[in-house]
Amino acid sequence: MPDWTPPSTVNLVDLGFMDSRSKLIDLAAFLDRVQRAGQQDDFRVQALKNALALLSLDEPRRAQEVLLSFSDPSLQPIEKATTQGAIGAFKA
Repeated sequence: MPDWTPPSTVNLVDLGFMDSRSKLIDLAAFLDRVQRAGQQDDFRVQALKNALALLSLDEPRRAQEVLLSFSDPSLQPIEKATTQGAIGAFKA
């Protein structure tokens, strides 16, 4: 039986950089289009911009913080839904 060799360390930057770069460019292009259309004040666009600021945190909880930034912070359930389906960001 041959000796087993554990796999070498995976370079996460090599694996994920180009995909992450592409997503960031897509987001920048989206924000450019929204601004040209005069829709930059939409609460969802503001939520994206607020979430972008969280990316500069130097903590390993960025994904959690970004997800929470889009979430409804209220603790009490609402009596009746006013819309059908999710809209992706909490509207205060």
